[in-house]
Amino acid sequence: MARKLQGVLPIVQTPFTAADEIDVPVLRREIDWAFGVGADGLGSGMVSETFRLTFSERLRLTELMAELAGGRGAVFAAVGAESSKQAVEYAAAAERAGCDAVMAVPPLTSRLSAEAMTGYFRAIAEGTTLPVIVQDASGYVGQSIPLEVSLKLLDVYGGEKIVFKPEASPIGPCLSALREASGGRAQIFEGSGGIHLVDSFRRGVQGTMPGMDLLDGVVALWRALCGGEQERAYQLWYPICGLVALQLQAGLDGFLAIEKYLLVKRGVFTSAARRQPYGWTLDAETAAELDRLYERLQQVLATA
Repeated sequence: MARKLQGVLPIVQTPFTAADEIDVPVLRREIDWAFGVGADGLGSGMVSETFRLTFSERLRLTELMAELAGGRGAVFAAVGAESSKQAVEYAAAAERAGCDAVMAVPPLTSRLSAEAMTGYFRAIAEGTTLPVIVQDASGYVGQSIPLEVSLKLLDVYGGEKIVFKPEASPIGPCLSALREASGGRAQIFEGSGGIHLVDSFRRGVQGTMPGMDLLDGVVALWRALCGGEQERAYQLWYPICGLVALQLQAGLDGFLAIEKYLLVKRGVFTSAARRQPYGWTLDAETAAELDRLYERLQQVLATA
């Protein structure tokens, strides 16, 4: 039986060796660290550099996540692609690997009509028995998913089969619009890296899918929110906001560069190598501010 998606479900960063191959020992350390600091599961997504991986690498990453998680939490795999046929093949591979769900963004190179986009997600839903996380990543890449598409999928397949990760701007109002239009049926996860987590929690999300770099802080923040510890939540949230704001300045490249920088700083990664090409590189002054904010977050975490 598939494990339930809930709580804090970080997106795996893909570590690379000097030869530009997936670094399996470092990936193992990353996954062990994630569960060690309280993750409820994990998965792949845009910051896993999935669209920069080869076909075989994407399948291998999916297999490795399921294997290395070892049943400690739910595992989902990114299957979004430029065609329905590709996405269905990725989804079938995820099911064979033992994943608990799949997640898909719409194609990035085509502007789809609502009808065509619905057809794309229906093909994925019918190509696997696993739940499908419908991801709108248009806040930083691709096109938005019309509300009518989300509601149609929910009507056809139900709220256990179709869940949502809306990241269109403005995130909070978009979350509420989906919640209200679905009559509360939609299971919604947020993926803001933590910067919108307090607001999203109050709007009723079932969980969050942050990057790995601030995972200890996000886990503590989620638990504080669930426990009604408002002062503690805000103390944690402020440095997380500062860190994510620096990531946001350069879009997906900003998230990739800074998340890997912080994973190296933590000793989880041995290299901040990203898959070429990319358009933004971390400069020394930004790194210095990251260091200051990171230390503030660790100081808050160290307090009872």
